[in-house]
Amino acid sequence: MRLYRFIGDFQFKVGKLEIKDKELFSQLRNVLRLKAGEKIILCDGRMNEAVAEIMIYGKDFVEIEIKEIKTNQNEPERHVILYCSILKKENFELVVQKATEVGVKEIVPLITERTVKLNIRKDRLEKIIKEASEQSGRGVVPVLAEPVEYEKALAILKNNDLNLLFDRSGENFSNLERLDNQGLIGVWIGPEGGWTVQELKSVQRSNFKIINLGKLTLRAETAAIVATHGVIHKFICH
Repeated sequence: MRLYRFIGDFQFKVGKLEIKDKELFSQLRNVLRLKAGEKIILCDGRMNEAVAEIMIYGKDFVEIEIKEIKTNQNEPERHVILYCSILKKENFELVVQKATEVGVKEIVPLITERTVKLNIRKDRLEKIIKEASEQSGRGVVPVLAEPVEYEKALAILKNNDLNLLFDRSGENFSNLERLDNQGLIGVWIGPEGGWTVQELKSVQRSNFKIINLGKLTLRAETAAIVATHGVIHKFICH
């Protein structure tokens, strides 16, 4: 039986623990209606997690008993940062959710020349990221950066070991050799209208590879999900 998972600022030690977080308390008692004796998994967002049993509900708290503490084994080894142009409507929320599920470590919203929407609801996106992290069994919660202009993002890439910019003009993704690099890898996805000629020229003098995902034209949100999953899982060296 699959146990419900919750990520929070927990301090683990075997024994009883009183949780007063209002949102978690309401979710356990009122939404999921979990009873005393049922087990859950708690994660501290730092790769530590615990199997816990619900003991009793108080007026505004729940008392649990931690049965086992262990290290999360689900996190991908590769550290991938998604640089994605802010997309319209719910599309950027979809990208954030699915990129979290496939294993990105950081998400950087980009403002490019053809970006239409220039702002984000960071509180809502961070909630989506947290819920997606819980649902997918992750041991950490990806970091969501503040929106940054494309040229400024290019200027702060010194820590990245490799950057893959996805565009139809690049070499095919399936031809990309397995990535020996175990450092930071940036995955760059453009807006609905695609990258401009000038933006493509800007990366030619940096440590970028320009990659395409095949002959079909993908929506930006589709490209973001396919590209991040491919980089994280297909080209991992064992």
